[in-house]
Amino acid sequence: MRGARAQTNTGSKEGVNMSKQQKKKKETTIDTFYSANGTEGERSANNKSEIPANWIQAVEELKTQLREAEDNWKKNFKIMISHLETEALELKQENRVLKAKIKQLENEAKKMKDETKEMKDEVKRKKDDLQRKSDQKEKDDQTSSDEIQSLKTRIQQLELSDLTRQQDTIKQNERNENIEENMKHLIHKTDDLENHLRRDNLRIIGLPEDHDKRKSLDIILQEIIQENCPNILAQEGKVAIERIHRSPPIFNPQMTTPRTVIAKFKNYETREKILQAAKKKSFRYHGTTARISQDLVASTLKDQKARNMIFRKARKLGLQPRINYPSKLTIFLHGKVWSFNTIEEFQAFVKKKHT
Repeated sequence: MRGARAQTNTGSKEGVNMSKQQKKKKETTIDTFYSANGTEGERSANNKSEIPANWIQAVEELKTQLREAEDNWKKNFKIMISHLETEALELKQENRVLKAKIKQLENEAKKMKDETKEMKDEVKRKKDDLQRKSDQKEKDDQTSSDEIQSLKTRIQQLELSDLTRQQDTIKQNERNENIEENMKHLIHKTDDLENHLRRDNLRIIGLPEDHDKRKSLDIILQEIIQENCPNILAQEGKVAIERIHRSPPIFNPQMTTPRTVIAKFKNYETREKILQAAKKKSFRYHGTTARISQDLVASTLKDQKARNMIFRKARKLGLQPRINYPSKLTIFLHGKVWSFNTIEEFQAFVKKKHT
């Protein structure tokens, strides 16, 4: 549109210039004509005789045409000026609109520039923040790496210490096991020695304590032997007793059973004859049953009770069990003799044979 208007304006200017040139030419012709020939009256007076009448008429017509052309030209010129003024106003209006748009675009460009600056600042701030965080993360990672390395070193030290401690524990357990085995062996030896020292002793269980008030325990034992196995007295006469007492030595009135009597014989063979006789029948004294048994330490008595149960079970299995002094279990199996110091050994043996 602007190109068309520019082209129109260019054409209009060219037309105006051409009209001006034509007008100037015409005016110059008229002026020249009038200045050269004088006034119409003068020309008529001077040239009546020289100029034909039709020329005068032609001149008048030409003048009339020239005036009409001049009027038309002025009219067209005014119209063209009006058009040009209108176009100038439109151009001014468009120029104002364009200026407003340019102003708006400048404002928008400025706004965009400000926003771009803000965005750049924000990007720079975020970049700096990320860089700071990255640096901090690197420091934290380095710290964590150092801590992890320290922990690994500490773990290795602990593992080494734990391994050393485990080895020490194993050694200590082995030492403890050896100590326990030695203790068991020593206890077994001590019990065995104690039982050996008591091998000449017999226990008399269930003897009422009322008899002690009338007679000494030595006389009561002689009467028990005389009543239950007189053949021993017939062979040896009076049985030699080293000492005899009740255990515990102090009487407790709250006890409902009489205290056990322990007698130590000077002759082991006499003690063994009495024990064998007691195994064959129950001893009695003045109508009261008196049970005769070996004098063994408490642990041996406990083992004997357990072995008695095993003894009965082994007998049911046809293993021909025997209990040797003081409490060792012996069996006969397939023509061989097997001895066991503990119940666990015998149970493991039976389990192995049955599997």
